[in-house]
Amino acid sequence: MAFTRTTALDYLRRAHEQNRLAHAYLISGPPGSGKQQLAADLASLVNGTPAGDVFSAKAREIFVARPESKSRRIVIEQIRHLEHALQMRASNGRRKVAIVSDADRLQPQAANAFLKTLEEPPKDSLLLLLSALPEALPETILSRCIAIPLARKGQLQMSNEEKNLVKLLQQASHEQSWTIQFAYWLAQEFQRLLRAVREEVKRETYEALKQEQTRYKDATDGTWLEEREQYYKARAESLSLQQRARLIETLFAWWSDVLRSSNGVAQRSLPSAGEETAVLATRFSTVEILKRIRCLEELRDHLNRNIHEALAIEVTFLTIFAGETVAGGY
Repeated sequence: MAFTRTTALDYLRRAHEQNRLAHAYLISGPPGSGKQQLAADLASLVNGTPAGDVFSAKAREIFVARPESKSRRIVIEQIRHLEHALQMRASNGRRKVAIVSDADRLQPQAANAFLKTLEEPPKDSLLLLLSALPEALPETILSRCIAIPLARKGQLQMSNEEKNLVKLLQQASHEQSWTIQFAYWLAQEFQRLLRAVREEVKRETYEALKQEQTRYKDATDGTWLEEREQYYKARAESLSLQQRARLIETLFAWWSDVLRSSNGVAQRSLPSAGEETAVLATRFSTVEILKRIRCLEELRDHLNRNIHEALAIEVTFLTIFAGETVAGGY
């Protein structure tokens, strides 16, 4: 059962007051569930650092590891640095806190190194792992952490484009074989959804601008209206990028559900598609599912770096949906 962040913090606060906090917690949940804030609140509780400073350079005896390499993975050097820092003696009764953000991005060597820390945690230390995809973590790590699953705060209403994307993915699950032609068609349909999103955003922002122009055309000079036009143009671009990100997150939710089904986890981000994700869970191994999730992570990173959108999408869909196996590794 997933907790709200407030409920989880109350539980952890009581455990702290009763001197029965565990040495390691896995805080999991979808984007927007408050994983980082809960980690900051708990670190503040045991360390004394203000919650707002936990992830900043101001924090004392709080050590954070997050994906920073070119491959967007947490590498073994980061874990070794974290382990060395945890061996230092805490000052003024502070508890040392190690936070591993996006823990499912640990490289295998880094995960093995961190496992040793979990097995023999340094004195006066607290280990916090954060992950939106805990199913991707090794069982050896999962078994040594107390799980704190969080629910998304105020579940977001799916847009029509997101619902249509889920329908496309449901259709994909019923295809007997995924050919290059099918993968290319699916990529084209995804880009069609993106165009629909942009047209809707453009229409809404244009209407808002026209209303301002009508209301203030006789009460201000042309310079102000030009500035508002630039504002709405920038707003339209921002909203379009947000909607694109939500469609990408829908793809993540789909394949995360496939992974959960493959591992016998009941939780679903897209419960209406539970039957279809279960079907795919029988077609692919855990390794193959994880490779597809990593492909989506690469797509997200590429889009954030302004790589050609259409090309990045086509390459990703051809990799994920053409054939029963994925080339390469992660």
